[in-house]
Amino acid sequence: MKSSLLSLPGAVPAEAPDEGVAAHYGDLFREQRALADGAGFVDLSHRGVVAVTGTERLSWLHLLLTQHVSELPPGRATEALILSSHGHIEHALYLVDDGETTWMHVEPDTQEALIAYLESMKFFYRVEVADRTAETAVVHLPAGSITEVPQNAVVRETPHGRDLFLPRAELETFAAAHGPAIGVLALEALRVEAHRPRLGLETDHRTIPHELGWIGTAVHLQKGCYRGQETVARVHNLGKPPRRLVFLHLDGSEVHLPPHGTPVRLAADGEEGRQLGFITTSARHHELGPIALALVKRNVPLDAQLSAAGTAAAQEVVVAP
Repeated sequence: MKSSLLSLPGAVPAEAPDEGVAAHYGDLFREQRALADGAGFVDLSHRGVVAVTGTERLSWLHLLLTQHVSELPPGRATEALILSSHGHIEHALYLVDDGETTWMHVEPDTQEALIAYLESMKFFYRVEVADRTAETAVVHLPAGSITEVPQNAVVRETPHGRDLFLPRAELETFAAAHGPAIGVLALEALRVEAHRPRLGLETDHRTIPHELGWIGTAVHLQKGCYRGQETVARVHNLGKPPRRLVFLHLDGSEVHLPPHGTPVRLAADGEEGRQLGFITTSARHHELGPIALALVKRNVPLDAQLSAAGTAAAQEVVVAP
């Protein structure tokens, strides 16, 4: 979906995986500071929106998701994963139920695969699954925002701010009344600062929830069976994940940020050293400077000085080894 807000003054289109919305509107650090102060909004209308209706929607979703949602009260936000049979992460869902419909937003262009899976698991349950991306836009309001929410918007409130499910036809009207508009790069920098993983960036085809710190926030350890639960329980009770998420302070003298997938090595070994992991997301933060998240082998020493394509990187623990 290409956002109508790309026509706003100064809008610079974002690159993958956020095509369709603005990366920024001309001043990245000003936008970050505004967002950190609780001002403005972020256009996330490129994200997929899926709605599930029917009297059995929550009990049905409870069987499929890693999160306990069978008794989810109206208005309470949660997040959940869908795993493969081997416990690898396939989908990340950000949910809220309004009493009649369970709304979820997902990574851009993943809603079709998600809906196909959900449809295949309906069996005799009285539920309906619909792709609402075309008529519904997601808008993010930062924590501390005093913006008045339109009455016809569904609100998903978290410690990091509020996600609004807003009629897409009202997006421009909302922007005119509740600016300034802030690009996704500002939100991504704050996400990296908060150590929050994102599907498709912090994950690859073999990522399990333990590696990213999603146990407890998106994975409920006391709920019933779901696909991939055996791996979750086995690693939690008997072992350690093979990799762990780390936060990196990057050398600020470098002009270019290491992109997603850049190999991470021991700084002492140079560029010919053994690869220990890879950069998942890098960003320029208005206070911290260049920062990144990376997925590295579990046994990398906590005090090891790392390097990504020649850029020195000091690590902070996100997921304990």
